[in-house]
Amino acid sequence: MQGWAFHRYSNSARVGNGPKAKSDKLKDALISDICISTSAAPTYFPAHYFETQDDKGNKREFHLVDGGVAANNPTMLAMTNITKEILLENSDFFPIQPIDYGRFLIISLGTGSAKQEEKYTAFECAKWGLINWLHHGSYTPLIDIFAHASADMVDIHASVLFKALQSEKHYLRIQDDSLNGDASTVDVTTRENMENLINIGKRLLKQPVSRVNLETGAYEPCSEEGTNEEALIKFAKKLSDEKKRRNAKANA
Repeated sequence: MQGWAFHRYSNSARVGNGPKAKSDKLKDALISDICISTSAAPTYFPAHYFETQDDKGNKREFHLVDGGVAANNPTMLAMTNITKEILLENSDFFPIQPIDYGRFLIISLGTGSAKQEEKYTAFECAKWGLINWLHHGSYTPLIDIFAHASADMVDIHASVLFKALQSEKHYLRIQDDSLNGDASTVDVTTRENMENLINIGKRLLKQPVSRVNLETGAYEPCSEEGTNEEALIKFAKKLSDEKKRRNAKANA
Protein backbone atom coordinates (compact mmCIF):
# COMPACT_ATOMS: atom_id res chain seq x y z
CA MET A 1 0.00 0.00 0.00
CA GLN A 2 1.17 3.52 -0.74
CA GLY A 3 -0.05 6.69 0.90
CA TRP A 4 0.34 10.14 -0.58
CA ALA A 5 0.90 13.09 1.74
CA PHE A 6 2.70 16.41 1.83
CA HIS A 7 5.40 17.24 4.38
CA ARG A 8 4.63 20.59 5.99
CA TYR A 9 8.13 21.26 7.33
CA SER A 10 10.12 20.51 4.19
CA ASN A 11 7.37 21.41 1.68
CA SER A 12 7.95 18.17 -0.19
CA ALA A 13 5.94 15.13 -1.19
CA ARG A 14 6.04 11.92 0.80
CA VAL A 15 4.95 8.45 -0.25
CA GLY A 16 4.62 5.86 2.49
CA ASN A 17 4.69 2.10 2.82
CA GLY A 18 5.89 1.46 -0.73
CA PRO A 19 8.54 -1.05 -1.86
CA LYS A 20 11.35 0.80 -0.06
CA ALA A 21 9.61 0.25 3.28
CA LYS A 22 10.72 -3.38 3.12
CA SER A 23 14.38 -2.37 3.42
CA ASP A 24 14.15 0.98 5.23
CA LYS A 25 12.38 0.84 8.59
CA LEU A 26 12.32 4.62 8.80
CA LYS A 27 9.96 4.60 5.81
CA ASP A 28 7.86 1.72 7.13
CA ALA A 29 4.97 3.68 8.62
CA LEU A 30 1.81 2.18 10.06
CA ILE A 31 -1.07 1.99 7.60
CA SER A 32 -3.18 3.85 10.16
CA ASP A 33 -0.74 6.79 10.12
CA ILE A 34 -0.66 6.77 6.32
CA CYS A 35 -4.45 6.78 6.07
CA ILE A 36 -4.81 9.63 8.57
CA SER A 37 -2.09 11.65 6.83
CA THR A 38 -3.48 11.22 3.34
CA SER A 39 -6.91 12.29 4.64
CA ALA A 40 -5.67 15.37 6.50
CA ALA A 41 -7.12 17.89 4.05
CA PRO A 42 -6.34 21.45 5.22
CA THR A 43 -9.32 23.32 6.72
CA TYR A 44 -11.21 20.02 7.06
CA PHE A 45 -8.95 17.81 9.20
CA PRO A 46 -5.87 18.56 11.32
CA ALA A 47 -2.34 17.87 10.13
CA HIS A 48 -0.97 14.54 11.36
CA TYR A 49 2.29 13.88 13.22
CA PHE A 50 3.94 10.52 13.80
CA GLU A 51 7.37 8.95 14.15
CA THR A 52 9.04 5.86 12.75
CA GLN A 53 11.97 4.03 14.29
CA ASP A 54 14.49 1.53 12.94
CA ASP A 55 16.24 -1.36 14.69
CA LYS A 56 19.10 0.91 15.78
CA GLY A 57 16.80 3.33 17.56
CA ASN A 58 17.03 6.04 14.91
CA LYS A 59 13.82 8.04 14.60
CA ARG A 60 12.23 10.01 11.82
CA GLU A 61 9.53 12.63 12.26
CA PHE A 62 6.63 13.18 9.87
CA HIS A 63 4.44 16.30 9.84
CA LEU A 64 1.91 15.63 7.10
CA VAL A 65 -1.19 16.96 5.39
CA ASP A 66 -3.25 15.47 2.57
CA GLY A 67 -1.13 14.99 -0.55
CA GLY A 68 -4.00 16.38 -2.58
CA VAL A 69 -2.44 19.81 -2.08
CA ALA A 70 0.24 18.67 -4.55
CA ALA A 71 -1.48 15.91 -6.55
CA ASN A 72 -5.22 15.60 -6.07
CA ASN A 73 -5.24 12.66 -8.47
CA PRO A 74 -2.16 10.48 -7.74
CA THR A 75 -2.39 8.30 -10.86
CA MET A 76 0.76 9.68 -12.49
CA LEU A 77 2.54 9.51 -9.13
CA ALA A 78 1.79 5.79 -8.92
CA MET A 79 3.05 5.26 -12.47
CA THR A 80 6.21 7.21 -11.66
CA ASN A 81 6.91 5.06 -8.61
CA ILE A 82 6.50 1.86 -10.64
CA THR A 83 8.87 3.29 -13.25
CA LYS A 84 11.41 4.03 -10.51
CA GLU A 85 11.23 0.43 -9.31
CA ILE A 86 11.79 -0.79 -12.88
CA LEU A 87 14.85 1.47 -13.18
CA LEU A 88 16.12 0.03 -9.89
CA GLU A 89 15.73 -3.43 -11.46
CA ASN A 90 13.15 -4.64 -8.96
CA SER A 91 12.60 -8.29 -9.87
CA ASP A 92 8.83 -7.92 -9.42
CA PHE A 93 8.71 -5.86 -12.61
CA PHE A 94 11.23 -7.65 -14.81
CA PRO A 95 11.31 -7.68 -17.85
CA ILE A 96 9.09 -4.59 -18.26
CA GLN A 97 10.87 -1.55 -19.70
CA PRO A 98 10.68 1.82 -17.87
CA ILE A 99 8.45 3.41 -20.52
CA ASP A 100 6.44 0.29 -21.32
CA TYR A 101 3.22 1.86 -20.07
CA GLY A 102 1.20 -0.40 -22.33
CA ARG A 103 1.91 -3.15 -19.79
CA PHE A 104 0.46 -1.14 -16.92
CA LEU A 105 -3.03 -1.71 -15.52
CA ILE A 106 -4.40 1.41 -13.86
CA ILE A 107 -7.56 1.58 -11.76
CA SER A 108 -8.21 5.17 -10.74
CA LEU A 109 -11.06 5.61 -8.25
CA GLY A 110 -12.32 9.16 -7.92
CA THR A 111 -13.97 10.39 -4.74
CA GLY A 112 -16.70 12.21 -6.64
CA SER A 113 -17.07 15.86 -7.57
CA ALA A 114 -19.84 18.40 -7.74
CA LYS A 115 -22.03 18.55 -10.81
CA GLN A 116 -20.33 20.60 -13.48
CA GLU A 117 -21.89 24.01 -13.66
CA GLU A 118 -20.84 27.57 -14.34
CA LYS A 119 -20.33 28.85 -10.81
CA TYR A 120 -18.37 32.01 -11.54
CA THR A 121 -17.80 34.49 -14.34
CA ALA A 122 -14.71 36.56 -15.13
CA PHE A 123 -16.74 39.72 -14.49
CA GLU A 124 -17.63 38.50 -11.01
CA CYS A 125 -14.16 37.22 -10.10
CA ALA A 126 -12.51 40.44 -11.26
CA LYS A 127 -14.12 42.22 -8.31
CA TRP A 128 -12.99 39.72 -5.69
CA GLY A 129 -10.40 40.27 -3.02
CA LEU A 130 -8.55 37.65 -0.99
CA ILE A 131 -11.55 36.81 1.20
CA ASN A 132 -13.86 36.09 -1.73
CA TRP A 133 -11.28 33.88 -3.40
CA LEU A 134 -10.99 31.86 -0.21
CA HIS A 135 -14.69 31.76 0.63
CA HIS A 136 -17.57 32.82 -1.58
CA GLY A 137 -21.06 31.81 -0.52
CA SER A 138 -20.96 28.08 0.15
CA TYR A 139 -17.88 27.57 -2.06
CA THR A 140 -14.12 27.88 -1.65
CA PRO A 141 -13.17 29.05 -5.17
CA LEU A 142 -9.37 29.04 -4.92
CA ILE A 143 -9.19 25.60 -3.27
CA ASP A 144 -11.80 24.16 -5.63
CA ILE A 145 -10.02 25.46 -8.72
CA PHE A 146 -6.61 24.12 -7.69
CA ALA A 147 -7.98 20.75 -6.59
CA HIS A 148 -10.18 20.12 -9.62
CA ALA A 149 -7.64 21.43 -12.13
CA SER A 150 -4.92 19.19 -10.68
CA ALA A 151 -7.10 16.08 -10.78
CA ASP A 152 -8.54 16.81 -14.22
CA MET A 153 -5.16 17.42 -15.83
CA VAL A 154 -3.83 14.09 -14.55
CA ASP A 155 -6.87 12.29 -15.93
CA ILE A 156 -6.43 13.98 -19.30
CA HIS A 157 -2.70 13.20 -19.41
CA ALA A 158 -3.28 9.54 -18.52
CA SER A 159 -6.12 9.22 -21.03
CA VAL A 160 -4.04 10.69 -23.85
CA LEU A 161 -1.04 8.53 -22.93
CA PHE A 162 -2.94 5.24 -22.94
CA LYS A 163 -4.82 6.20 -26.09
CA ALA A 164 -1.53 6.95 -27.85
CA LEU A 165 -0.27 3.52 -26.78
CA GLN A 166 -3.50 1.92 -28.04
CA SER A 167 -4.06 0.64 -24.51
CA GLU A 168 -7.15 2.59 -23.49
CA LYS A 169 -8.68 -0.43 -21.79
CA HIS A 170 -5.67 -0.61 -19.46
CA TYR A 171 -6.76 2.63 -17.80
CA LEU A 172 -10.02 2.47 -15.87
CA ARG A 173 -11.21 5.70 -14.30
CA ILE A 174 -14.33 5.47 -12.13
CA GLN A 175 -15.66 8.85 -11.13
CA ASP A 176 -19.00 10.54 -10.50
CA ASP A 177 -18.88 14.18 -11.55
CA SER A 178 -22.57 14.85 -10.99
CA LEU A 179 -22.81 15.00 -7.19
CA ASN A 180 -24.88 17.67 -5.50
CA GLY A 181 -25.99 18.67 -2.04
CA ASP A 182 -24.35 16.95 0.93
CA ALA A 183 -22.95 14.21 -1.30
CA SER A 184 -20.60 16.72 -2.95
CA THR A 185 -19.15 17.98 0.34
CA VAL A 186 -16.13 16.69 2.23
CA ASP A 187 -17.19 17.03 5.84
CA VAL A 188 -20.87 16.03 6.13
CA THR A 189 -20.64 12.75 8.02
CA THR A 190 -24.27 12.19 8.95
CA ARG A 191 -25.55 8.64 8.77
CA GLU A 192 -27.93 9.67 6.00
CA ASN A 193 -25.12 11.09 3.85
CA MET A 194 -22.84 8.10 4.47
CA GLU A 195 -25.58 5.72 3.35
CA ASN A 196 -26.26 7.91 0.33
CA LEU A 197 -22.58 7.79 -0.67
CA ILE A 198 -22.61 3.99 -0.37
CA ASN A 199 -25.62 3.85 -2.69
CA ILE A 200 -23.89 6.19 -5.15
CA GLY A 201 -20.92 3.82 -5.20
CA LYS A 202 -23.16 0.84 -5.86
CA ARG A 203 -24.86 2.68 -8.71
CA LEU A 204 -21.47 3.53 -10.20
CA LEU A 205 -20.69 -0.18 -10.47
CA LYS A 206 -23.73 -0.67 -12.70
CA GLN A 207 -22.97 2.30 -14.93
CA PRO A 208 -21.05 1.93 -18.21
CA VAL A 209 -17.31 2.48 -18.35
CA SER A 210 -16.69 6.18 -19.01
CA ARG A 211 -13.79 8.20 -20.32
CA VAL A 212 -13.09 11.88 -20.19
CA ASN A 213 -13.88 13.91 -23.28
CA LEU A 214 -10.61 15.68 -24.04
CA GLU A 215 -12.46 18.73 -25.35
CA THR A 216 -15.16 19.25 -22.71
CA GLY A 217 -13.61 17.53 -19.69
CA ALA A 218 -16.87 15.67 -19.08
CA TYR A 219 -17.08 11.89 -18.66
CA GLU A 220 -18.83 10.07 -21.49
CA PRO A 221 -19.99 6.43 -21.44
CA CYS A 222 -18.29 3.76 -23.56
CA SER A 223 -21.23 1.42 -23.89
CA GLU A 224 -19.29 -1.19 -25.87
CA GLU A 225 -16.99 -1.84 -22.89
CA GLY A 226 -19.64 -2.93 -20.41
CA THR A 227 -20.16 -1.67 -16.88
CA ASN A 228 -17.62 -0.57 -14.29
CA GLU A 229 -18.37 -3.75 -12.37
CA GLU A 230 -17.59 -5.92 -15.40
CA ALA A 231 -14.39 -3.98 -16.08
CA LEU A 232 -13.24 -4.44 -12.47
CA ILE A 233 -13.87 -8.18 -12.72
CA LYS A 234 -11.72 -8.32 -15.87
CA PHE A 235 -8.94 -6.40 -14.12
CA ALA A 236 -9.16 -8.70 -11.10
CA LYS A 237 -8.84 -11.75 -13.36
CA LYS A 238 -5.72 -10.31 -15.02
CA LEU A 239 -4.16 -9.46 -11.66
CA SER A 240 -4.99 -12.90 -10.27
CA ASP A 241 -3.40 -14.59 -13.28
CA GLU A 242 -0.30 -12.41 -12.90
CA LYS A 243 -0.07 -13.27 -9.20
CA LYS A 244 -0.26 -16.98 -10.00
CA ARG A 245 2.42 -16.57 -12.67
CA ARG A 246 4.76 -14.84 -10.22
CA ASN A 247 4.15 -17.46 -7.52
CA ALA A 248 4.88 -20.24 -9.99
CA LYS A 249 8.08 -18.47 -11.05
CA ALA A 250 9.18 -18.00 -7.43
CA ASN A 251 8.56 -21.67 -6.61
CA ALA A 252 10.21 -23.02 -9.76
